[in-house]
Amino acid sequence: MNFITKLAKTYLRNRGYDIIIPKDSLVLDRRQVTYQNDLLYTYHSCDFMKDPKFLESYQLGKNTDGGMLLKDYDIQWRIHVLVWAANYAKNLEGDFADCGVSSGIFARAIINYIDFNSTGKTYYLLDTFQGMHEDYSSAEEMKASSILGYDKEDKFEKVKKTFEPFNTKIIKGPIPETLSLVDSDKFAFISIDMNSVIPEVEALKFFWDKLVPGGIIVLDDHGYSNSTKQQEKAQNDFAKSVGAEVLYLPTCQGIIIKS
Repeated sequence: MNFITKLAKTYLRNRGYDIIIPKDSLVLDRRQVTYQNDLLYTYHSCDFMKDPKFLESYQLGKNTDGGMLLKDYDIQWRIHVLVWAANYAKNLEGDFADCGVSSGIFARAIINYIDFNSTGKTYYLLDTFQGMHEDYSSAEEMKASSILGYDKEDKFEKVKKTFEPFNTKIIKGPIPETLSLVDSDKFAFISIDMNSVIPEVEALKFFWDKLVPGGIIVLDDHGYSNSTKQQEKAQNDFAKSVGAEVLYLPTCQGIIIKS
């Protein structure tokens, strides 16, 4: 029996409850849990959840979704990782890129959090804006895209309107076909979230040589237990091929920093 389960059983019995907890189960005291969203539960500090600038940025990003993915779901810790990485990268030479934009949740939060227009950088936003492309995605990946609703509407015009006030370049179409339209030679920050192995690996290959020393890549779907194993392997294989290593995060994200 693990330590947390022992504590839980003792706590309940001391209060008059006779409860059977399966030996393979974990029970957390909800009053002590500091964060419980996005399959992440912890007692650890998450003081970023009290930061007004972060909360404002998170809500601006979430608002772009229109209730499709985040209606009854929250991903604050994932966004915290992204805005932290972007805040670090803003002091490096080079532009930003978001591969797999959808409605713009990540980019909109980042732009607000770091006051992106003041950096003098360009933010490249690449997506089909209507789900995965069958030429570069497996049948399984296409099915997942449909279940998540990415193919229900073309978000391109909405995204253009959302990012019109900001220094962005929006590129519509499937990766790798659109990578040639990226006309910057230096990047400091890359976000990759395309839920599909081929486009993600092609994006990694394309941007790696353009990533400045110290530049950072945030992989959104690196550590889910089952559904993204092929992405995880492909991302790890790429990192190993360039002498790097992916940092696993409990948010299921991965981070690569170029040395």
